[in-house]
Amino acid sequence: MKKYYLILLLTLFSCLVLAAGNATTEIVVYKDPNCGCCSKWSEHLRQNHFSVTEVAVDDISAYKTKYNVPANLSSCHTATVQGYVMEGHVPAADILKVLAEKPDIIGLTVPGMPLGSPGMEVAGRSQAYDVLAIHRDGTTTVFHSYSEK
Repeated sequence: MKKYYLILLLTLFSCLVLAAGNATTEIVVYKDPNCGCCSKWSEHLRQNHFSVTEVAVDDISAYKTKYNVPANLSSCHTATVQGYVMEGHVPAADILKVLAEKPDIIGLTVPGMPLGSPGMEVAGRSQAYDVLAIHRDGTTTVFHSYSEK
């Protein structure tokens, strides 16, 4: 009888572990309805187990203001995930790192639209770029650097 309960307990535990491993993180992306690179970035997130809700908006700048993204750090779309803002073509791995470490920042940004960043892939072309952490006092630090490929 004890063996039966042990097997049942191990089976339930395995199911819980598998369910947790397949969990997705919800992210909301505010974007221009006609922007193709924003949709490509959303697809990059989906491929990395995010549940993406795209919200087409006419005035993206209103969301940048709402989420305290300085104009000089802006890009073509703004996203929110678990209390953080993600501005531009931030790689999924960097978002996951923020969500795991929970630093005291507003969020991350990839200013502009650098070639080679997720959603901005062009065959045979890329450029180095930085993912910046946006601090609550408006300053930034380099969170992760990507080199030209």
